[in-house]
Amino acid sequence: MVKTVLIAFIIIGVLDARENPFFPSDGEKDIPYTTNETAVVLPLIKTTIALPPQARVLQGVTIQYKNLDGSQENKTIQLENSVDWHKPIFISQNYISNDNNKTQEESVKKDPEKKETAKIEEHVAKNGDKYQKIASFEYASFYSSEKYFKIVTNDKIIRNFLLVQPHRIVIDFKSSKGIKFYEQNITENVFTKIRVGNHDGYYRVVIELDGYYRYNVKNIDDSYIFQLL
Repeated sequence: MVKTVLIAFIIIGVLDARENPFFPSDGEKDIPYTTNETAVVLPLIKTTIALPPQARVLQGVTIQYKNLDGSQENKTIQLENSVDWHKPIFISQNYISNDNNKTQEESVKKDPEKKETAKIEEHVAKNGDKYQKIASFEYASFYSSEKYFKIVTNDKIIRNFLLVQPHRIVIDFKSSKGIKFYEQNITENVFTKIRVGNHDGYYRVVIELDGYYRYNVKNIDDSYIFQLL
């Protein structure tokens, strides 16, 4: 009996030395939870993000990622770069540099205030031969080059403005001539449709667009050049 009581006291003393052997004692560090389960995660090759039509400036990029211990975090880089919403944003770990990227970067460093689109006069001087004729009627011809739209006519603009649903530029030309209704659909172009209608003392040209834009307009010689922004 005495022997049994003595063994019991020894066991109790051992337990007091460590309240719970399955938890770390003072001074020991917790090891983050992990698992030996093998999850099938495909490597990142390349993916894209499409921007909405009203996007013009990329201000930042946020990436959400998972750590080895299963926790999740975000990393954000701040940017301030103009973008063309027609082109997707690529996400990839395979980056290939080229001379065009270097040239553009050097140009921006030399002139930080340089805008993505050149002045209309500069564009016409450099790309005047790249305009494609997309429509015409008796008193005007219409041409396009990327985000530039040219109207060649002897008539004068009396007003121009922007309307939505659909997004379109409305241009009124002073004229007393009788103009027949004209309409032309355009494929694979940011300028999707041209409509011309007659009014009292003027005729109206409506240029439908493929998205949301602002614009500038400049009268050069016998043409009016519209630049989408």
